[in-house]
Formats: sequence, C-alpha cells, structure tokens
Amino acid sequence: MALKNIQHKQQSMYISYEIINPEAKYDIVFLHGWGSNKELMKGVFAPHLKQFRHIYIDLPGFGNSTNAIALETDDYATVLERFFAETGISKNIIVGHSFGGKVGLLLQPDVLVLVASAGIYVPKSFKVWAKIRLFKVLKVFGITSLRKIFAASDAKELSEPMYQTFKNVVNEDFSKQFENYEGEALLCWGRDDTATPLHTAHTINGLIKNSRLVEYSGDHYFFMQNGGSVASEIENTFLASLGHKS
Repeated sequence: MALKNIQHKQQSMYISYEIINPEAKYDIVFLHGWGSNKELMKGVFAPHLKQFRHIYIDLPGFGNSTNAIALETDDYATVLERFFAETGISKNIIVGHSFGGKVGLLLQPDVLVLVASAGIYVPKSFKVWAKIRLFKVLKVFGITSLRKIFAASDAKELSEPMYQTFKNVVNEDFSKQFENYEGEALLCWGRDDTATPLHTAHTINGLIKNSRLVEYSGDHYFFMQNGGSVASEIENTFLASLGHKS
C-alpha cells in the first residue's frame, strides 16, 4: 500500500492505493462503491487481467484515504484526475462499482466498466420518504441526536463531513453524463440487485452510445462470485476498443 498527498480546496487528502503488475503496458483502475474500500475490488480482480497494470484506490473518506470536508461526486473526479496526473496513471480502463461507477464516468476513460453502477435516480419508497420528512421536522426543533436511527444504512456510522457528502451524492441523476460519454462501455449487473435495480442498467445502456450489458445471477455484489467472468468481459471489451481505433 502507498499513500499520495493530494491538495483539494485548500485541504490535504491522503489517497491510499496499491499497484499490481507494475510493468504492464495498459492501466486498469478499480473504484469501489460507497462504504467499501479497495480491498474488496482487489480480492475479486487481482487474480485476473494479468496483462494490465492494476491500480486499486481507496476513495477519499474510505479505507485508508482521508477526507475532512463535504464533497460532491465532481470533487472525487477532480481529486482522482490530480492523483492520476501526479502518479502517471492512464485512463485506459476504469472499473467502477456502484458509487465508483459515477466517479469513473466523470473521468471519461477510454473504456468504462460499470459494475452495478449508481447514477440513475430511483424514487424512494413511502416508508423511506416518511422517515426523511420526520427527521427534518425534528431537526427544526433542534433534535438531531437521533440521526443514526433515521439515517440510511450506508450513512449511520459516517463522520459529519462524510454524512454531508452522502447527502450530496445519494440522489444524483447522471442521465446526461451517461448520454455524453464517448468511449466504450461495458455494463455488468446482477438480476436481483435492489440497490441499483436491473432496469437502471437498461436505462444506462440506452443512454451510452457504445455500450454492452451483461446480466448475471446475483445481487449488488454479484461480481464477488463472478470475478473471472467479468474479467473476461473486460478484456474482450478493451480488445474491441483497440480494434475500433486502428
């Protein structure tokens, strides 16, 4: 593991990362989802794609990477652009799971691999909507100590800056950003995903000009049991992209 100090909005952030196969010609960057870290992605994909230089990154505020301010998804992309420039990493392929998919999209890689990506707004159930309204009412009266009861499961144990970050990013709709992506895209999805439902994958597939959707059995973490298959799909997509450029 290595740490890189990146300056953003007059703040120092330490970005934790690990590189595997350092002599390989092409780079493949792995971005984890909300509440996760680089070890999850490394555990799934490190045994595969040995012809690529793997870069596993803890996004700011997760794993061993630091963050002390509220961020937007754009901030994550800006920090990573600076990180890539200062470490000599190329955007040949970016693999993003869930929240990491939105960050990867903004980075505009040659090949974008969306693994159960977030980015299409899914309306909340009445139960969730009612909890949010009740918490806002209590907040008016200064009752904020019950946040852990009302917060989403992804936000219960967050620091205040990361809780504000969660609120900034959780309901974004990236339809326009998907539509404007110009590279090659591979979408891999679990049919039983309830966090980013399969219908959102079909929406994204229709928005991106050059994309292909592969469905798997499983939920939001289907890729943990299908690392080899997803890796083969990534390899085929990248080879096809090289053919399109020649």
